[in-house]
Amino acid sequence: MLTSPFHNRLSGIQGELSYMATISKSDLKKLRKRRARLKKKKMTCPFTAGGNVPRPVYVDYKDLKTLRNLIDREGRILPRRRTGTSALYQRAVRKAVLRARFIGLLPYVSDD
Repeated sequence: MLTSPFHNRLSGIQGELSYMATISKSDLKKLRKRRARLKKKKMTCPFTAGGNVPRPVYVDYKDLKTLRNLIDREGRILPRRRTGTSALYQRAVRKAVLRARFIGLLPYVSDD
């Protein structure tokens, strides 16, 4: 069933290959069902209300509550796949975070 040591369709992790080779068919079905349930729903951009993109695109650099949700605890800007922002707004978020850092509203690095 699983012949190649580099290809594991069910888990995608090479370390589990020996475990996956000894699993029964009923357990495989359960594993597939669990993975299907864990699929994440598609995120929507928090800045576009109902799909409407207001022009000009602007993210306020003084709105620290919003900006703190878009950076991690180390101070790095979170990627689009984590926040759900559109490409247009991700660029605006980057600009706003850079401005807030320059002024001193946000830290460049974490306090830890």
